[in-house]
Parts: sequence; C-alpha cells; structure tokens
Amino acid sequence: MQTCAARYLIFFQYAGTKYSGVMKAPDHQAVEGVQNHLEKAVQKLKPVNEVSFAISSRTDSGVHALCNSAHVDIQRRGDKPPLPEQDLVDALNFHLKSEPIRITKAYRVQWDFHARYRAISRTYVYRFTFGLRHHTEMPITERDLCWALKDTRLNINAMQEAAALLLGTHDFSTFRALNSETPFKNPVKTLDLAQLDPGLSFSQRHFHRDIQFWELTFKSRSFLYRQVRRMTGVLVAVGQGRLSIHQIQELLEARDSLAFPNNMTAPAHGLFLTNVGYRDADLSPNVMD
Repeated sequence: MQTCAARYLIFFQYAGTKYSGVMKAPDHQAVEGVQNHLEKAVQKLKPVNEVSFAISSRTDSGVHALCNSAHVDIQRRGDKPPLPEQDLVDALNFHLKSEPIRITKAYRVQWDFHARYRAISRTYVYRFTFGLRHHTEMPITERDLCWALKDTRLNINAMQEAAALLLGTHDFSTFRALNSETPFKNPVKTLDLAQLDPGLSFSQRHFHRDIQFWELTFKSRSFLYRQVRRMTGVLVAVGQGRLSIHQIQELLEARDSLAFPNNMTAPAHGLFLTNVGYRDADLSPNVMD
C-alpha cells in the first residue's frame, strides 16, 4: 500500500500545573506529560506510522508554555496527500479540547528538520508579585501562574544591576541543577537578554491595584537544567537583601553547581516558556510533496 508522509513543526502552549512536565511520561507513571497527550491526539488521526514527537524545549512539572515546539512525522494511508497545516491544527485541537493544551501553528518542514537542534533562541518569562500578607491573597486568576512573595519589598534597581552581570557568555555551571544530562552538556551559554519589567495582570487592572506584578525575561539559544529558576531565585534574593550584587559575581565565578545557595531556586509555577525561535528559511513553504 502506498503511503504519503510529511514532517511538521508544531507550536503549542499549555498550562503545566497538572502534568509531569512536557516530556513523555512512562506508562507506569500516574501523572502524564504534555507529550503523552500530543501523541494521543495525532494517533486519533489514524496515521500509518508510529507517532513520536521530538520536543524542542524541556519544561519541568508545573512550568507553563505560551510557545513550545516539536516536530512530528505523519504518514497517511493510501494515496491521501499530507494534511494541510491548518487542518492539522484544527484536528489536533479538537482531540485536545479536554486538556489545557492548544496547538497554535503548524508548518510543513523538510525531512532533515529537527525542532530542538534548529532552534536559534528560547525565551522564558518568570512572573512574580510582592506585597501580599499571605498566599491566600493571590487573585484566583493568578493561581499557579505567579510566584507570590509574602511581606516583601524589593530593591528593583539592585535586581536590575545584578541581572546585567548575567548577560553575555559565561560558564553557568553554578546555575544548573544536577541531573542525568549534567556531565554531558556544555555549561557555557550566551545570555542575550536578562530584563526586569513591571508585569501586567487582568486581576491587577480590575480588582487588585495594590498588588505589584513583575516579570524577568531571559533569552538564549539554550539553557541548562533549571538555570532560569536558579537565576530568578538569586535575583529575587538580591532584591530582598539576602544576597549582594557582588555575591552574584562570585556565584558565576565559582562555576560549581554545589556552590548555589540552598533553597534559593524559584518555584516552577511562575515560569513560562514564551518563544522558541527559528530562521525564516526553515519555516518557508518550500517543501515538495
């Protein structure tokens, strides 16, 4: 039987609260990953091939994404042509409708395209707020979407000065958590953006004008395991006066994961992957059937 196959780059978003992370969880694990649901949705399209998503950017349990990406091969039966891109988006969203996961865009790409290795940038935003007396004061619209800092006033200028130290190319070994990939990944990364800005919130605009929301934005081609949450944690500590700006420089120079202060990693639920960037040429409609 003849088949017609195509490779697609798919952009998707999700609220990460209920998942074990974006990566596929094994069958014996009670909590599934986002990838489990993506693959189930494609399988409902009844492709000939075994479905396997190649995720561009890993996120942990509780971390959210407004824009993650992956590639997947879909092989249709008989002489059916490859699915048009928008048809694929609509079909997958139909099968994902019970989950807080949405497909936002799909591109037909070349067979040698790889979602992870062709990415030229990744952008993360960490959202936090301060001025709450207790975490129960967090507006319901921000539940599990923002780090609530209780009874805190932050030195924003000190945080911005400390963030500037992280810009550029450094060995970020101190800012990576230990995991199975640690010995094999190059700790030298180039941080193109480390920026602190006032954040926007529906609840703040309409109901809670006294609560201040802030966002830390980080951009690089790639990041180490939990690097963004560790950088966020120490920058907040600088704002609180628990660390000095000079100590941030010392942490960079230590180049040792064990030198990172205990219990200073920011929690997962304030972190969003907001963009995965590719070259325009990789997304151009030049794929031949």
